[in-house]
Amino acid sequence: MKAKSFEEIETALQETRTNLEHWVTAAPEKKRQVVLGLEGETCIEEHLHVIDESLEKIKDGKFGICKVCHEAVEFELLKMDYTSAVCLGHFSDQELRQLENELELSQVIQRGLLPQQVPSISGMNIAAFSRPAQILGGDYFDFIDFKDGSHGFVIADVSGHGVSAGMFMSSLQTAFHTLVPDASSPLEVLERINRLYVHNINFTTFVTIFFGQYNPQTRILTYANAGHNSAYLYRLATNEEIWLRPTGPAIGLMEGFLIQKNEVQLEPGDILMLYTDGFTEATDDQGVFWSEDGLADIIRQNADSSAERLVQKILDALKSHTNGNPLADDVTLVISKIS
Repeated sequence: MKAKSFEEIETALQETRTNLEHWVTAAPEKKRQVVLGLEGETCIEEHLHVIDESLEKIKDGKFGICKVCHEAVEFELLKMDYTSAVCLGHFSDQELRQLENELELSQVIQRGLLPQQVPSISGMNIAAFSRPAQILGGDYFDFIDFKDGSHGFVIADVSGHGVSAGMFMSSLQTAFHTLVPDASSPLEVLERINRLYVHNINFTTFVTIFFGQYNPQTRILTYANAGHNSAYLYRLATNEEIWLRPTGPAIGLMEGFLIQKNEVQLEPGDILMLYTDGFTEATDDQGVFWSEDGLADIIRQNADSSAERLVQKILDALKSHTNGNPLADDVTLVISKIS
C-alpha cells in the first residue's frame, strides 16, 4: 500500500498534469504562443514527461529512493522538489547551504501578503488599477527597488482565478519582496522563482510575469517577460509603437528555464503600459475580444493625458466595450509616463 505521504505527491502531480493538458487544449493559439515563448509546446511536453516519470516511479515503488545509498529521500525535500534523488546526507556543503536558503525563503513566502506601495520616481508619473473577477484574484503588480537603488516594476497573472490563484498570488508577492532587494537584475529573480516552484507539489499551475528594472538616471528599462502579455510603449515624440514581447515561457512550465533580458531606452513623453489579459480578452455582447489594439488605441488617442487620466479613460472604454457586464477575469493595469 502506498505511503500516505506519496499519495499527497501523486495527487498534486496528477492535478498539475490535468491543469496543463486542459490549458493546452482550451487556450487559443495566440495565447499559447505568448505564454510558451519561442520554445512552443516542447517545454510543456518536457515538463509532462518529468511528471509522468515521477508518477510511474510512485506506481512501481521506486519514487523517492536515493541513487547513492538506496534509502528513502526525506519527504520534506520531495515536497520542495519531487525530482530529488539524493538524501540530504549526501549533499555537499555548498548544496546544503543553498537548500537552507531555499527552505528559509519557502518559509518567508508562506507568511502571506506584504504591503504594496506606489513609488515616487523622479521624472515618472505612475498610476495603477486592479480588480479581481471574484473575491480573490490571481493578478499581481508591485514596485520593488533593487539593491542598487533602481526601481522594479512587476505585473503577473496566475493561471485561473478565485481562491487558489489568489493564494498563490499572495505567496508570489512575498517572494518578490524577499528576492528583489538582494538581486541585480530581473532575470536573476525570475530564474530563482521558477526554480522554487517548478517541482513544488503545492504549485499545480503556472504564472506569467513581466518584470522590469528602471534606472531614472539613464532612463533605461531592462526587462524579462516570462510568457506575459506584451507591454506597450507609445513614443509621443514620433508616434512610434513598441511591443515588449515575451522573452521566455511562463514560470512553472519549463524544466530548463530559458529566458532572456532586453533593454529599451525611454524618452520624455513615452508612455509604458503593463496589463493583464482580463483587459484584452474582455468580450462584448457578441463575444468579440477587446484585443491589444483596442487597449492601445486609448493610449494613442489620449497620449497627452496624465497616467491617472489614461487609466480612467481605459476603464471607461472597457465598460463601454462590455456594456457594463461583469468581467470574467481579473484586470490589472499599470501606466507610467516619462516627463
